[in-house]
Amino acid sequence: MQSKQIFKVGLMVISLFGLAACSSTSDTEEGAAGNEASSSNNRGSTAQSNAGSGSGQLSQEEIRAQNALRQTVFYFDFDVAEFKSSDRETLTFHARDLAASPSKRIRLEGHADERGTREYNLALGERRANGILNYLIVNGVSRSQIEVVSYGEERPAQTGQSENAYSRNRRVEIVGR
Repeated sequence: MQSKQIFKVGLMVISLFGLAACSSTSDTEEGAAGNEASSSNNRGSTAQSNAGSGSGQLSQEEIRAQNALRQTVFYFDFDVAEFKSSDRETLTFHARDLAASPSKRIRLEGHADERGTREYNLALGERRANGILNYLIVNGVSRSQIEVVSYGEERPAQTGQSENAYSRNRRVEIVGR
C-alpha cells in the first residue's frame, strides 16, 4: 500500500514539473508550438495544443510513466552486459520515480542463461545489474536506494535449452524492497 502512495506522489511531482515547464513559455512560443503541432499531429492533438491547458500532454506523459514503471524485467543479448538502447526511456522513468521518492528502495537482480561456468555467469549477472545501477545513478538516483544481487544461472525464468529459454534467462529484474 505504501509503495502505491509513493508511486502516486512521484507521478504528481513529475506532473508538477511538466506543468511548470508548460506555463513558462511565452505567447509567441505557444503560437509557434501550436502551428508546429497542427502540421505534424492529427486534429485531436492540435485542439489540445491550441487549448493551452496541456492537460492532454500531461495525461499522456502519466500513462507513459505508468507503463514504463510496470516494466521491471530488462533482457540482454548473449554474453553482453550492456542493456539495450530500447530500454533507455523506460529506465529513465524508473530513475525519475526513484529520485522523486528518496525513501523508496529497489534490488537489481542480475541473471544469465546456463551457458558458461557458474562463476562466469554470476559475474555476468552482476555486470548487467551494475550497468543498470550506473544508469539510474547518473539519472539522479541515490546509490543508497539500490541493492545489487547476481543469481547467475541459478534462478532461470524459463527452463530448457532453446534460444527462447536462453533469451528469457538473460535479464535484470527490478524488485521493490
